[in-house]
Amino acid sequence: MKNYVRALRFTWPYRYRFLISVACALFAALFWSLNFTAIYPVLKIIGTGQNLQEWANTTVAKIQTEQIQPLQVRLDELNKQQDALPSNHPDWDNQNRKLTHKLARVESELESSRHELYRYQVLKKYIDAYFPTDCFQTLALVLGLVVLAVIIKGFFEFWQETLVGSVVNRSLFDLRNRFFRRVLHLDVSHFNETGSHELMSRFTNDMDILGNGMRTLFGKVVAEPLKAVGCVIFACWISWQLTFMFLVLVPIALLILTRVGRTMKRATRRLLERMSSIYQILQETFQGIRIVKGFTNETGERARFRAATKDYYNKAMWVVKLDALTGPIIEILGVATVLGALLVGAYLVIERRTDLFGIAILSQPLDAESLLQLYALLAAISDPVRKLSSVFTRIQSAFAASDRIFHYMDYEPRVKQNSLVPALERHATTIEFRDVCFSYEPGHPIITDLSLEVRRGEIIAMVGKNGCGKSTLLGLLPRFYDPDHGAILIDGHDIRGVQLRSLRQQIGVVTQDTTLFNDTILKNITYGRKHVTQEEAEAAARQAKAHDFIVNMPLGYETRIGEAGTRLSGGQKQRIALARAILRDPAIFILDEFTSQADAETEMEIHRILRDFMKGRTTFVITHRLNTLEIADRIVVLDGGRITAIGNHQELMKICPLYVRLHEAQTHKRVA
Repeated sequence: MKNYVRALRFTWPYRYRFLISVACALFAALFWSLNFTAIYPVLKIIGTGQNLQEWANTTVAKIQTEQIQPLQVRLDELNKQQDALPSNHPDWDNQNRKLTHKLARVESELESSRHELYRYQVLKKYIDAYFPTDCFQTLALVLGLVVLAVIIKGFFEFWQETLVGSVVNRSLFDLRNRFFRRVLHLDVSHFNETGSHELMSRFTNDMDILGNGMRTLFGKVVAEPLKAVGCVIFACWISWQLTFMFLVLVPIALLILTRVGRTMKRATRRLLERMSSIYQILQETFQGIRIVKGFTNETGERARFRAATKDYYNKAMWVVKLDALTGPIIEILGVATVLGALLVGAYLVIERRTDLFGIAILSQPLDAESLLQLYALLAAISDPVRKLSSVFTRIQSAFAASDRIFHYMDYEPRVKQNSLVPALERHATTIEFRDVCFSYEPGHPIITDLSLEVRRGEIIAMVGKNGCGKSTLLGLLPRFYDPDHGAILIDGHDIRGVQLRSLRQQIGVVTQDTTLFNDTILKNITYGRKHVTQEEAEAAARQAKAHDFIVNMPLGYETRIGEAGTRLSGGQKQRIALARAILRDPAIFILDEFTSQADAETEMEIHRILRDFMKGRTTFVITHRLNTLEIADRIVVLDGGRITAIGNHQELMKICPLYVRLHEAQTHKRVA
């Protein structure tokens, strides 16, 4: 509930649209109720052959002769009895109290009859002025007014639903963008732990369910009760006692909806969780389609997907059954109550009585036409109530969806932005890793007590076996993660105390797993940079040895590369990623197996260009290739998250057995 209210706050900027929609709903409800008041004059015209003028005259005279005059006579008699009561009567107080009570009741009935007479006199005035005297013409006019009222009601309903849709869609637009902004600030580790399929489910399926709940709340929850209230008002005008008997339905319906709604919320939460599993299977299968086909496991993936969708189907059907159950239950209660009220009313009309078992139900006898109109109004009330039966379940589903969305929005990243602290100065001089310890999971350290000092402009190569912590260590530098213990300092400043944006703007990263976006080559090269000229982008591409193959593509730099760069080879993707990092003009350069998919000739050319580009920049290189180590000033050997040796190639060949084994393994591989 709390998170759903938080979601509704996003509608506040559009409150005036919502208020206009409420006004439209109010007018639609008014004309909805007025349509049913036409039943009475239609029945009178058809049943008695009277025109409306004759009916009005008869009704006014009937109220005067059958209600007001007898009540006035009764009132005069009671006044005389009270005046005649002797003051020395032994039971004077008790007798006077009874007479006063009778006088008050008669005066109340007389006042009510006078108000009723006034209403009919006003109605008679308009009937005499605007309605024809011919019965058929009057009937045609009444039915024409009904059609006109339906048209006007439809006009207001259209604008009410349109405005509600506008409020909900604009609110979801704001919520999605706020959610996306919050997600972008999450830690990299959070994406690794939960997977992107969970977020995709919340951005799509959960948002749709939340939107349906908001549309239901601002649409049906506003419009349908207004229709019911309008009918209740007109029904109370005929007999508030019989109308009250019908309204006994409300607390029973609320009790049923509350119980069903709680079950619906739990069922919807399980349904949304299963949808996340389906997203996960789709994502893994489509991203790894080469592996699926290469290992001929299409049948296995189909079985896995079928199992997930079967489970989703079962949970979805449980939600459907809960939603479908409420409508018939409420309809049964409504019909039973309407029929009960009709039965009581029919007894009063047939027997010409105003009480039931000694309890006063009517102030005056009810005619058949009034009873039928009351029945029509009560039946009209049951229609909005029936439509509202699904409202509670949908809103409960929206509760579950909002809980899942705000669970992520409330997550506080461990890596803080520090936007209020001063920015880090451009072109850092020294970098120091001081007693750094890090683990993804408690009790399973990846880096332990690592210390390393790097001078400005120095090229450091990181080597070691797979899983020794090379990529993790350099992932700490742009603060993708923060150390569990120790610190990383740039020019003596702990990077956790500097502005995160300014820190990352000084770092260029090229990884083995190249990430490109489904956009043009130019947009991928200039990613993260604003106001970059075509010439600057081409210069970066030339340095990365990418310009030649780019200009040979159909649209050159405007060629779209497909999802994840599927239209490019692995080497081409790496060179575009390298051009992107070069264009950033970083003070700190991180190259993680950056030429793993380039051929030997291209790799040598890139090394030649990078030697000039790396001058004055602090560079970290992760590689297994011997010729890449030649560009390094120092080589750092890692094993089990610790530094085992530091030096150049010749020094390490003498002092580091691990480096010798890595070198020999690479040499044998090259020879083979």
